[in-house]
Amino acid sequence: MDNFDAIDLRIIATVQNDGRISINDLADKVGLSPSPCARRLRILEEKGVIKGYTAMIDQTKVGLPVSAFASIKLERQREEDLDRFAKAVAGWPEVVDCYLMTGQRDYLMRIVVRDLHAYEAFIKSKLTRLEGIASIETSFALDQVKRAEVLPIIG
Repeated sequence: MDNFDAIDLRIIATVQNDGRISINDLADKVGLSPSPCARRLRILEEKGVIKGYTAMIDQTKVGLPVSAFASIKLERQREEDLDRFAKAVAGWPEVVDCYLMTGQRDYLMRIVVRDLHAYEAFIKSKLTRLEGIASIETSFALDQVKRAEVLPIIG
């Protein structure tokens, strides 16, 4: 972890809970005046600590109620195979999370779609057409118990 002081950590913790907070309110919460607070925030953004600001959307309310978790095993784990897979996945909007894993499987991804037919179409038109995949195992989420983008920052 970078060398963050207590104020940096309070800024990070505050903006991850409320990305729309005004600089004046942020400054009040972290104990700075607005100008130095804005400067610190800009530095955290420039360093890539704060990657951007988004809204959390309820996937069910926008017609995407199905979350499928697919475990992928590649035929080989050479660097070029891993890179090809990562490049393909980066262009698939249905894949909202993808991790290179240790253990029996190479990748774990969360795919969000409107229904089982859409998942089948994704598998047939994209995933199985990608060279080098040895196997795909899918589990479907029945309910979302917790989802958070907020990291446990302690300031």
